[in-house]
Amino acid sequence: MGQAGTAKAKAAQSSAVADLARFFPEAMPMRIPIQLTRSLTVDGTPANPVLEETVLEETVIEFGTAREVLFACATPLEFADVLMLRNSDGSLDIKASVVAVQYHPGATAVAARFLNSVPNWIVKS
Repeated sequence: MGQAGTAKAKAAQSSAVADLARFFPEAMPMRIPIQLTRSLTVDGTPANPVLEETVLEETVIEFGTAREVLFACATPLEFADVLMLRNSDGSLDIKASVVAVQYHPGATAVAARFLNSVPNWIVKS
């Protein structure tokens, strides 16, 4: 008679972004490199601000829905920050607002919602 044994299963690898994606049930895994910029008010009046775009970093969209993207970044972002997201071929060039943030040592998991519709972003069947 054979002996019973247990096999160790591979531990499910979970990233900070995957943890955040649990709150977005429609999120699909993807891997799209992007450049992340944020507009900052540097001068002017509240009614007529002068904006300056600051390149924060390059990162990768890890999950997406029809209206949101989820990614990790080293830059500490806050709820309602407005970002510009661009990929290398320009097919994604859109402003998005931060709707969720989870801080982790060395990284920030971010969910940002598009401010306008993005044609041909995610096609649902």
